[in-house]
Amino acid sequence: MQDIEAESEQEQQSLTYAWYMVALCMVAYIFSFIDRQIITLLVDPIRADLQISDTQFSLLTGLAFALFYASMGIPIARLADTKSRPLIIAIGVFLWSLATAFCGLSRSFWQLFIARMAVGVGEAALSPAAYSMITDSFPKSKLGRALSIYSLGIPIGSGLAILIGGTIIDYITGFGIVELPVVGVLKPWQLTFIVVGLPGILVAALFSFTIRDPERKGKVRASGFSLREVGNYIAANKKLFFCHYAGFGFSALSMFAILFWAPAYLGRSYGLESSEIGLYLGLVMLVMVTSGVLSAGWLTDVFTRRGYEDAPMRAGLCGCIGTIIPAALFPFMPNLHLSLFMIGLALFFGNYSPPTSAAACQLMAPNQMRAQVTALFFLSMNVLGIAGGNILVALGTDYIFKDDMLVGYSMALMSCIGALTGALILAGGLKPFAATVKKINSTD
Repeated sequence: MQDIEAESEQEQQSLTYAWYMVALCMVAYIFSFIDRQIITLLVDPIRADLQISDTQFSLLTGLAFALFYASMGIPIARLADTKSRPLIIAIGVFLWSLATAFCGLSRSFWQLFIARMAVGVGEAALSPAAYSMITDSFPKSKLGRALSIYSLGIPIGSGLAILIGGTIIDYITGFGIVELPVVGVLKPWQLTFIVVGLPGILVAALFSFTIRDPERKGKVRASGFSLREVGNYIAANKKLFFCHYAGFGFSALSMFAILFWAPAYLGRSYGLESSEIGLYLGLVMLVMVTSGVLSAGWLTDVFTRRGYEDAPMRAGLCGCIGTIIPAALFPFMPNLHLSLFMIGLALFFGNYSPPTSAAACQLMAPNQMRAQVTALFFLSMNVLGIAGGNILVALGTDYIFKDDMLVGYSMALMSCIGALTGALILAGGLKPFAATVKKINSTD
């Protein structure tokens, strides 16, 4: 009896530690999105100071991440499949925090572009390693919930960036131009990057000293799987991987088309100041988007308990379908509050994508392929979702509607196209996903 009680207590301690690890991963994700999202509140001062268009600005918020991830995501993921995952995350958090601060030292479009590329190390180092650690720390029945908690970093980070960021920007703007030793003259938008970037170094220290790498589950090889073996596995399951990567990629496009351009839309369409945009949109993010992420994790676990092998893909499909109507309607609402409600509803369903795509990625590949498979997914999501969502909205504004004031129409158009396309592709991936999961479970 004592042995049973001791074993039960040990399992409880292990689970408590696992939730601490998830919480710290979420905090890192929050900092990642704060550092990424703060730039969306600085559209007008950056455009005015650097003399750039909406399309060029979209390259800073989207393509810069995709380029860095294309060059570094896979090598980092290979390390995460065989080396210490907490150490990889710690180094990544440290580097992207410094890169955010260096954004504040930029004096030209290309300097800021290169600094934003370095900020992209957040996605490259954090999520593939975090997903892998979380999957090795929780039973399958709780995986959806654990990954949804981690994915709360998106709405909380984005919400805090907008809610607190607007206040910080207004406060810093009150100082006007500041001159610092060595650094020289800094404008308010530059100082904002420095203020929000440096605190992330503390998170990196916590990963270094308080997180241990969990034991890997399933079949484990000392050398892991080579990139060729991963490629062969993906080729053997090409329909599944196409449906997952493209389906969730278009779902991300739909979400980021609204997420990144909402501050510009509210400022241009309703004349709101940065602090007002931060208050309204920040509250929408923290309430509606957080609820959406948790709802997606809950729905994934519900489908899993009911015996659906395709549970995360099925939940992701529900999110795409739910996004279409509110995304189409928000720019046509007669007042600010109804428009905000529709934006919130679109982001509620749009944010089904992060936890469901993560859960699906972890279930459709063997253990030591997970980080690499996840890195390839993030590559497609960065190119298609983040860069695509940003650039397509900007192109729509500049070349289809040809009016900065009509950015809302461009957002709605691109978001609806992304959600509808994502839904169709995900629906085609349900059967191959279920078949692959059954095959993996039977061989472990």
